[in-house]
Amino acid sequence: MTQDNSRASAEDSLIARYFKPLATDPGAFGLVDDAAVLSSSGDDIVVTTDAIVEGVHYLASDPPDTIARKALRVNLSDLAAKGAMPAGFVLTLALRSKEDAWLRPFADALGEDAREFACPLLGGDTVSTPGPQMVSITAFGRIPQGRMVGRTGARPGDRILVTGTIGDAALGLDVLKGGAAAMALASSPAAKEALVARYRVPQPRNVLAPAVRDHASAAMDVSDGLAGDLVKLCAASGVSASVEVASVPLSAAAASLVARNVVGIETLLAGGDDYEVLCTAPPAQADALIAAGRAAGLAVAAIGTIVAGKERPRFLDGQGQELALTRLSYSHF
Repeated sequence: MTQDNSRASAEDSLIARYFKPLATDPGAFGLVDDAAVLSSSGDDIVVTTDAIVEGVHYLASDPPDTIARKALRVNLSDLAAKGAMPAGFVLTLALRSKEDAWLRPFADALGEDAREFACPLLGGDTVSTPGPQMVSITAFGRIPQGRMVGRTGARPGDRILVTGTIGDAALGLDVLKGGAAAMALASSPAAKEALVARYRVPQPRNVLAPAVRDHASAAMDVSDGLAGDLVKLCAASGVSASVEVASVPLSAAAASLVARNVVGIETLLAGGDDYEVLCTAPPAQADALIAAGRAAGLAVAAIGTIVAGKERPRFLDGQGQELALTRLSYSHF
């Protein structure tokens, strides 16, 4: 995402108009260079990248401001789960056209989130594409040396914790597609709107990053589905888990749909796009993490325990019987 004013191309003009105002960090050099400088300040730099593709991660009809927010926030969610604080990001944008009606709200929302989360634009690239639009962001975070929370530290006896509520985004997508949830909530426009918002605009839990860093033994964000992502965490740590499904936090709308048999609990556990923090911690540290969440106005729920073994985590119903989940997560392929 570079700009040469001596021979401004259409791409240069696009960058200057929409994205140069977002590049407020001195290391971005006003987007006139083809590289940026990110000062480490003695910290480790955590790097994460995620792309969102039209028709896969968002709908063609989604408002451009929500697309911008989702693109950045899914990366901020990764940083939060590592215990890192945002430092900056680079953007790759593949567009079919350069219409102001789409680009202006996209750039404005991206700039608002960059300021809100203290994560400035550092650079990137813009390209044209005949196919689906794509937004790819690589985000950088800072963390004290050696303190990043990975997926490999879970140990038997650790409690399993998750922030927020699970399954709302999957239901929001169902609402947008006119599925069973949409029909069941026909008389509840506020509930439908809330679920759609959870799908379109994730809420990264960066406020909890210091507590994750201080107390969690392992962590990741829930992007592909709670069940499948817990499987990944356990595999990385060489352990298994036991989850009490009744303890998995649900919104009022999601709980109502399950109670009415509109959707099964598997839909919520495997739906993906939650962007909550899933982590493990020894009991005393888990209590401290829950308290930190409470102080920050963020619910953190204990949903199970890490156990020894290599078998797939077990998901138990209210009677202690294992649920036979046929699907664990969203799959890109």
